[in-house]
Amino acid sequence: MKEKKLTFFKLTVFVMILLEVYSVVELVKADTGSYTLFFIAVLVISLAFVFQLIAAQDNVHKFIAELNTDISLTEKESLYSFPVASVIVDNDNKIIWCNKFFSENVITDRDPFGIDISEIFQMDTDELERNDSVSASYSGKTYTVTCETNCTPLKLLCFQDITDYCKLQESFRLTRPSVIIIMVDNYDDLLQNSKESDKARVIGDIERLFEEFMSATNGFLKKLSQNTFIAVIEEQHLSKIIDERFKILDTARKIKVDERLNLTLSIGVGYNCKTLAESETSAKQALDMALGRGGDQAAVKTEAGFQFYGGVSKGIEKQSRTKTRIIATALQELIHNSSDVLIMGHRFGDLDSIGAAVGLAGSINSMGKSAKIVVDPVNNLAAPIIDRLTSLGDGDMFMDETTALDVISDDTLLIIVDTHNKNIIESPALYKKARHVVVIDHHRKNVNFIDNAVIFHNEPYASSTCEIISEMIQYFKDTGRLHPQYADAMLAGITLDTKNFVMKTGVRTFEAAAFLRKNGADTIIVKSMFSSTMDSYRKKAKLVASAELYNRCALAVSESSDADMRVIAPQASDELLNITGVDASFVIYPSNNCMCISARSLGAMNVQLIMEKLGGGGHQTMAATQLADKSADEAKKMLLCAIDEYISANQPV
Repeated sequence: MKEKKLTFFKLTVFVMILLEVYSVVELVKADTGSYTLFFIAVLVISLAFVFQLIAAQDNVHKFIAELNTDISLTEKESLYSFPVASVIVDNDNKIIWCNKFFSENVITDRDPFGIDISEIFQMDTDELERNDSVSASYSGKTYTVTCETNCTPLKLLCFQDITDYCKLQESFRLTRPSVIIIMVDNYDDLLQNSKESDKARVIGDIERLFEEFMSATNGFLKKLSQNTFIAVIEEQHLSKIIDERFKILDTARKIKVDERLNLTLSIGVGYNCKTLAESETSAKQALDMALGRGGDQAAVKTEAGFQFYGGVSKGIEKQSRTKTRIIATALQELIHNSSDVLIMGHRFGDLDSIGAAVGLAGSINSMGKSAKIVVDPVNNLAAPIIDRLTSLGDGDMFMDETTALDVISDDTLLIIVDTHNKNIIESPALYKKARHVVVIDHHRKNVNFIDNAVIFHNEPYASSTCEIISEMIQYFKDTGRLHPQYADAMLAGITLDTKNFVMKTGVRTFEAAAFLRKNGADTIIVKSMFSSTMDSYRKKAKLVASAELYNRCALAVSESSDADMRVIAPQASDELLNITGVDASFVIYPSNNCMCISARSLGAMNVQLIMEKLGGGGHQTMAATQLADKSADEAKKMLLCAIDEYISANQPV
């Protein structure tokens, strides 16, 4: 309204000025007194309007000043009374002002002025400037902190209390249901020859074991079959079970079926999943991993991968061959439906890998199908087998990677033996190109397993892949008798992995060896495959002599990068196990710009778990790894840390 009045005065003054100018002009022309009076009147009126205009402008300025003052006071009062805790900090992040809500609800025990805000809330102020918000906590409460700089040296920080939200979120997490699937390992095999009274006792012990296990939770347990159970429990109880490292595994081993056989469990857990269906799927995957690693352990499937607990027992040998017969029948059908077959193992193929490939290729060729073995002709540890077969006229059985990549087609069947880890196969390029893949292995299941196989036959109870192939080819039809040179190669593989029938040797191991012996395997020829030169023997003796003891582990380090160290190092590891008080042995040696570690044990320590911490894997009693771009000292330090972690994790709770 005042602005409209001011505009009106300005227009009036303008009109009066025009009248003054007109009067002056007419006065000069006419020179009469009437125009003089008119001029004086107009002048007086104009001056009155000018004074009025000046007064109006003063009133406007005064009004604007009062309005600004009122608004500034209102803003300050609003910010001070704002129901969100707010502070202003300087360039040094020291508090120079806080509102009423902050002083009454956040920091009530002291005067906050002049204190560094990061000292109170333990937050990164630099991160706050980079991000929209950060979390901070103080006195048991959690806040979301936002920052407003407004291009000034001062910063306005607002603290939103999200304590109730965080508690609700944590409560939701703790009460979220998780699925556990429990399987009794080899239930039928353990009880088939037991007395009825023993069966009833063992079944009762199992049910009491599970009742005790579930009593500390608010979940439920349901029996799916004689040896399989499923449980649903809240994560708060599952977290405690994980923290106790699944002590139910230790309790189960105390249940004896007879004097020699202990009960073991395999457990799969779906953890931290969004839905029950997802948790069940994860639990099944985890159970497969636990079974694939030999049983007697728990596997927890999370978004980050798998975590394993237990696994201290040897794999229980399965008595039934039903699964082997089914797999053999399915494999033979795949072979008949393929144009040709390519077989490969792991890098630096050893006697077990190449021996299994030779036995399988020989049987496939006798079916009338073409089977070739893909192997690096230089970088392998099976020269005795390859050289002998080449001298006998079977050299065309072997093929290098380049040739294999040229001949593979959409109808080619690729069989991978003695490994299921896609990171260490002989030819990753060949694997990627193959449309049909079969895996046959005896190593404990690794997280990097081949997941697109048509047939995935992994039996960790078996001593070797040669043992598995020996059983499978007995179920092949129309293959005829196995050639003696192929039987020699397979028996050499079994001999290698069992350390001359000492380690991981079961009834089925001897039955496989007997089958090979019936087919002409010569033990003298097999023995000659393990002979070494005098130079190699000296190197092995030097390694053994340089070993040191650490927590019942023998450690030896070799500086030699000779090609034969890949053979000498495992042999030295085996020799170190003969020392009293040694539960495990490790030999570190350089090869191909890596530091390799060969690990062995007699079963008291699970070297597979130790090597997995370093990116490797293998068996409970035999494992290895490769550490890229590491010196011998660095590799040794990493190994010692892995040993310490293993010992700490496997101590009784």
